[in-house]
Amino acid sequence: MIDIIPAIDIIDGKCVRLTQGDYDTKKIYNEDPVEVAKMFEAHGITRLHTVDLDGARSRHIVNYKTIEKIADHTSLVIDFGGGIKSDSDIDIAFASGATMVTIGSVAVKEPDLFASWLEKYNDNKIILGADVKNGLISINGWKEEGEDQLMPFLRKYVSKGVDNVLCTDISRDGMLQGPAIQLYKDIMAEFQDMYLIASGGVSCIEDIDRLNEAGIPAVVFGKAIYEGKITLEELEKYVG
Repeated sequence: MIDIIPAIDIIDGKCVRLTQGDYDTKKIYNEDPVEVAKMFEAHGITRLHTVDLDGARSRHIVNYKTIEKIADHTSLVIDFGGGIKSDSDIDIAFASGATMVTIGSVAVKEPDLFASWLEKYNDNKIILGADVKNGLISINGWKEEGEDQLMPFLRKYVSKGVDNVLCTDISRDGMLQGPAIQLYKDIMAEFQDMYLIASGGVSCIEDIDRLNEAGIPAVVFGKAIYEGKITLEELEKYVG
């Protein structure tokens, strides 16, 4: 059964959402991300995806104190991304209570550094971030479009031992128009043992049902919950 991973995106210590990564579309949903995290946990959810949007834009971790508070007040398994660009950043992320980190830009720009993290940390602690726009990997908070095509990018890192991948279709992120199910099917067809986390576009419980039926291991979503398109009660069949 598909793993349910709600997302908390953070700007200025607050729970927000963007549309297609555009900071000008910021909408604040809650002043206290800890309150949101505790609500998820109260409904049986065990995983949480957090994104430091200030960090992604600043290219170093900013909102680590918020992660500390979530870790201190819940038992959620926290995946943290956004702004991790150095050994110091990744150390801060883990010291702040993250169980796992999602790394995208470094894997593109500094593959040797990324490889050193794969070697240093247990594979279950590193998630490869593959944010896709027009078939190409985007980096630095989606502000920069790289030259790497998705499938060769994944092949390169799967060959180096990567098992966990978070793939976001940027064109669908925050749009509530449904996930790119065929994209995820194509990825799973080639990498059958990959722990693929689908992200972007989830608009209703039926979208999650379709991803589950397609055999996608996990899904990250946020706006659909915050906009009331999916209720936590509807998710209970996946988090029981």
